[in-house]
Amino acid sequence: MQITRGIKLLFLVSMVSIVASMFVGCAGNTSELVMGTNAEFPPFEYIGDDGQPDGFDVALVKEIARRMNVGVKIENMEFKSLIGSLANGKIDLIAAGMTVTEERKKEVDFSKTYFTANQMIIIPVGSEINSALDLKGMVVGVQEGTTGDIIVSEEDVDEKEYDVKEVKRYKKGIDAVMDLINGRVEAVVIDSNPAAEYVKSNEGKIVAIESGMEPEEYAIAVKKGNTKLLEKIDKALTEIKQDGTYDKLIKQYIQ
Repeated sequence: MQITRGIKLLFLVSMVSIVASMFVGCAGNTSELVMGTNAEFPPFEYIGDDGQPDGFDVALVKEIARRMNVGVKIENMEFKSLIGSLANGKIDLIAAGMTVTEERKKEVDFSKTYFTANQMIIIPVGSEINSALDLKGMVVGVQEGTTGDIIVSEEDVDEKEYDVKEVKRYKKGIDAVMDLINGRVEAVVIDSNPAAEYVKSNEGKIVAIESGMEPEEYAIAVKKGNTKLLEKIDKALTEIKQDGTYDKLIKQYIQ
């Protein structure tokens, strides 16, 4: 009798272990991808009318997940917290209008690039700023941790191109724009597509001009060494671009 009970108990434990193993993945669940983003970067990520994250990146990852036969869970957090959350396993990937840089390559692995963007300078209507070189000696607003922040915050005097007086960092791009409108900063440096959205929402108050800075490439980031997931993402991205889905998403969210 004791032997029979022991066998039953061993069987039950084994079954529980098997079922549990089916759901253990990079962020704890192979049946879904946990996407980290910062929903303050329209049109790539923002909070929709239903109170949930939406935007081009969200739609793109959902399409990638669909082709992988898994679901998507979205974790909305500060931009500067994304790479740390990826490293400690809280999320499986980052899709947040993240620019591929050499510094970030040391911390994450990037997918194939999926969008090319430019930095823009948002200024008040009537401002005499004509390019990034005119930012010298000015107070400039940026979204913390973004490419705009990295560029204008360069501390190496020998490499510093834009010798701004002060860089004010904001957790949300819209907060930087509001301070621009209210005269607390003299310009805001941010990516081209969110810049267009902010100008459209504040027509007659601000305009966006070309910065003259180098174009940048967006990509999805995964944990360093997670080649299995990276290969699946790259495969899905290739299919999405080839079958016309990518163009449909661009038309829906960006153009």
